[in-house]
Amino acid sequence: MKNLDINGKKYILEEDNNGFDLESVEEKLTDYFDDFDYIVGDWAYNKLRLKGFYNKNNKKCTSINNVENLDNYLKNYCAYGCKWFKLKKIIENSK
Repeated sequence: MKNLDINGKKYILEEDNNGFDLESVEEKLTDYFDDFDYIVGDWAYNKLRLKGFYNKNNKKCTSINNVENLDNYLKNYCAYGCKWFKLKKIIENSK
């Protein structure tokens, strides 16, 4: 696991199946993903795709965006054997 600062937000690179490229993520990651607990990136046709997921305890979590269903997402919605990665958002406590 590796701590990262991407566009002013802090993440942990929890899993990397040879898919993480910092420059590509910085270009693709927008404020749309700020709300998600996890961001998964996968490569299809040399293009990075990002999808947001939630922890099961998050009130916005559904079966489609539950990070516990990541294996299903990779199997059914990503190219077979694709490169991919999973980032976890670091939530800093404000005092």
